[in-house]
Amino acid sequence: MFFVPLIVAGIVLLLLWLGWRFFLGGARLQVERATIATPTDLACEPVDIPAVDAPPSRPLSGAGGVFAWMKAWPVGMLLPMLALPLVAAVVAITLHFGGYHKDPQFVPSEYAHGNQIRQALLEEKLVPPPPLPPSAFVDAVAEKPQLALDKADRDWARMDPAFVQDVLRVMERMKARGFPMVLLEGYRSAERQNKLAGGSTKVTQAKGGESKHQYGLAADLAPVRGGKVVISERDPWAMQAYNALGEEAQAAGLTWGGVWSFRDYGHIERAGSLRALLSQRNKK
Repeated sequence: MFFVPLIVAGIVLLLLWLGWRFFLGGARLQVERATIATPTDLACEPVDIPAVDAPPSRPLSGAGGVFAWMKAWPVGMLLPMLALPLVAAVVAITLHFGGYHKDPQFVPSEYAHGNQIRQALLEEKLVPPPPLPPSAFVDAVAEKPQLALDKADRDWARMDPAFVQDVLRVMERMKARGFPMVLLEGYRSAERQNKLAGGSTKVTQAKGGESKHQYGLAADLAPVRGGKVVISERDPWAMQAYNALGEEAQAAGLTWGGVWSFRDYGHIERAGSLRALLSQRNKK
């Protein structure tokens, strides 16, 4: 409503100009005319001035013009026109101070934020798919023994709930693209992390406490073909699935391990530094 004061100021200036133009200016003009018409020397002899044609009459100006205009116009039309500036000023002032009657607790930004929270609560929560039978992991475990069921944790409940929803949405999009995915490992203890980092076959560069797996913010996925988990990077179909995983993960705002110097094609995690994510979690 920043333009309301400008409207009020314009109306005030208009009223002041009309007052000066038709009243103050007109009165001063009448005084000047009267002064000029009054003889200053009463003793002077009259002088014969030859008669000339009188100049054509001009419309009255100043106060005289206003009074003549008022006489010409009917009173029923004159009063609304005089009241129009006053009505406009009242409306402008009402609009200007109308904002002070709002509820002080009602803030549009807070209302919008509340709508976002309400919408998030109304969103349907995705449910993790049922676990695959151990026979589906036979080929994967043969290639990477560390993925054995007694070593890798595939319990969705031990992961961060919000991150689980992100992973499940990515898995839904992957399935729509023809690449159904399965969780190979979610939560990982610090002890297991150290073993994977220091084993003969190096799986990760992060030590215990340095990986987002320890905080439920990372997941290792793999594509499923014909009921079997395929993790071999030498398989062209599997590599297509991993590249698609990278596209979907990055579109969802997640980090994909396939872009690291130490390639981890099936790894996705919450974006951001671990310290910042933990600090944000502690504030909740």
